[in-house]
Amino acid sequence: MKPLGIVAKRLREILMGSEALDATTFDPSLAERVTPDWDKLFSCMQCGTCTSSCPTAYAMDYSPRQLWQMLRLGLEEAVFNSQTFWLCTACKSCQVRCPRGISLTDTMIALKAYATQHGSNVPTGMQMLEETVATKHNISGDENMTRRIWSENLPHKPMGVRPRRRQADVVYFIGCVGSFYPRVYGIPQAAVQILERAEVNFTVLGEDEWCCGYPLYVAGMGDRLLELVRHNVRQVRRVGARRVIFSCPSCYYAWSHLYPEVVDASDIQLQHVTEYLVGMLPSGNLKLGPVEEVVTYHDPCDLGRKSGVFDAPRELLNLIPGLTFKEVVANRENALCCGGGGDVEISDASVSQAVAGRRMRQIEATGARYVASACQQCKRTLQEGARRHKIRVRAVDVVELLWQSMQAGADE
Repeated sequence: MKPLGIVAKRLREILMGSEALDATTFDPSLAERVTPDWDKLFSCMQCGTCTSSCPTAYAMDYSPRQLWQMLRLGLEEAVFNSQTFWLCTACKSCQVRCPRGISLTDTMIALKAYATQHGSNVPTGMQMLEETVATKHNISGDENMTRRIWSENLPHKPMGVRPRRRQADVVYFIGCVGSFYPRVYGIPQAAVQILERAEVNFTVLGEDEWCCGYPLYVAGMGDRLLELVRHNVRQVRRVGARRVIFSCPSCYYAWSHLYPEVVDASDIQLQHVTEYLVGMLPSGNLKLGPVEEVVTYHDPCDLGRKSGVFDAPRELLNLIPGLTFKEVVANRENALCCGGGGDVEISDASVSQAVAGRRMRQIEATGARYVASACQQCKRTLQEGARRHKIRVRAVDVVELLWQSMQAGADE
């Protein structure tokens, strides 16, 4: 049966049976079990805005709009045999545009949680993710003792990166992607060198840093976060820090939005590294040199749409002498997801790569030679999109361009 057929068949049954097609027609039991927003879900007017906003809808067996209708009709077997919610990047594009204000992204995550708890067609990769984080405390499966491997080829290791435990005012929480994926080692390398040059009293947690838990949350395993959250907060307090900065928007989102549900860490200030640096640089003595490049900016979903940080990365780019900044057509709240969120790469890497290719074509149209983002996963995913789709635009991070400018300033 074609994707819409099962919904149409149920509606025909309702009409042939002379049932009134109103709110009482729908079965709330399934929706009530899988989403906290089930009553709002029943206000869905089937406008299709969610589907047209979704970067991965083209690959789904049922579109988001169809899935909501299936939930309302109580078609449990069809819903949980679907791959639709496993292909959700959790970008929240649908949710910010929904005219009814329905928590659609949260519903997708709730569907994953229900499927995980009941063993309903869970992708093998998701099951492996749970085991990997539980045993290795990171998403890559590497030994967590090697969390400083990204720093091995630094020309000089800042004091805050060295293994010896020390007290510090600021903890730089690096995240699993920045720690273990070589394509993005340049981001933490640039960040720690900037912090050292700015004479910030900072440290990294090294092997004492565990996965923030966000990958498990978006996989529907939010109940597995407790140990991770308590451990990470405890380690920050051990070094006496009152501020944690992040170059990973997913870690930043997790600490800001998910951690308060587990522990009270209101005494710890949280900032994305771009927010921290933009507040520090103008008043400092750090000289910036020219970077003569045309650059555009890609808004990470977890940093922009979901955390409201749009201006800080752009302000940093505009501080760099010689840099020409061009906005991509879909920007800020309307930015297209890079395809790297929601663990979609684990479910179907080809979908993630296709979305990255679409985003890179938008970026290519600006005429920029570089696309800067403020997210390790975005850089990694956009790089792969450019490679696979033969697009000659280089993906970098804002802090990498800033460090390049600082090096140029020091040489003058």
